Amino acid sequence: MIVGAIASGINAVAGGGSLISFPTLTGVTVGGFHLGYHVPMRTANATNSAGLWPGSLSSALGFWNLLPKTAKYLKTLWFPTVAGSICGAFLLIRTKEEIFGKVVPALILGATLLLAFQPRIKAWANKHERQITSRVAFCLQFLVSVYGGYFGAGMGIMMLAVFTIYMEGNIHELNAVKAWLGMIINVICSGVFLLGGLILILPFAALTFGSLIGGYYAAKYSQGIDPNKLRIAIACYGFLTAGYFAYMNWF
Repeated sequence: MIVGAIASGINAVAGGGSLISFPTLTGVTVGGFHLGYHVPMRTANATNSAGLWPGSLSSALGFWNLLPKTAKYLKTLWFPTVAGSICGAFLLIRTKEEIFGKVVPALILGATLLLAFQPRIKAWANKHERQITSRVAFCLQFLVSVYGGYFGAGMGIMMLAVFTIYMEGNIHELNAVKAWLGMIINVICSGVFLLGGLILILPFAALTFGSLIGGYYAAKYSQGIDPNKLRIAIACYGFLTAGYFAYMNWF
């Protein structure tokens, strides 16, 4: 529950909360201290995605007032989001545990790099005027959603990079679209994972309850937190986690 609250709060402030909750579910050992449950990585990933979706719902509802301004983009991008998240979730179900274990370090490293270079990605995207068509955005959103359904960490940064060179609007409107589409990805893949038997009920319940608390208090008190410092701290932790999983699964 505590991990769910922390991860949801981090997602609300800086992003990268899954870099905390996923390793905890797998039972990472730090300094001889065993953290959380020790479950297979595919199951941990599925349980993590399902358990944190209430936080994405809270975020989406927080942007309800911007829905009229962003509705046209949601109409364009909802279908590739649904299709991609289903494909990604089924891909995870079909991936063998040992293969997923080999892939995880690269996925964590990729998500960590996205988080670490988030300001540069935003700066690069802001230099480009709207230049991609709806068809290209449709395809890119499908690919992002496949990744989101399969692993998820860092998908919000990917979506913002796409939206900046496609949508017309300020950062709040871009975040609104990201929040709604991110919620769709989480809900869809949670349903697929539940049907596939990859979700552990007790950790799922604890994460869900914790994410509700974390999302609420993060929204209420996040003004006093420096998101850049938090982002750097989580990125450092992400690099260590990627190294840990690489050592455990590659050597």
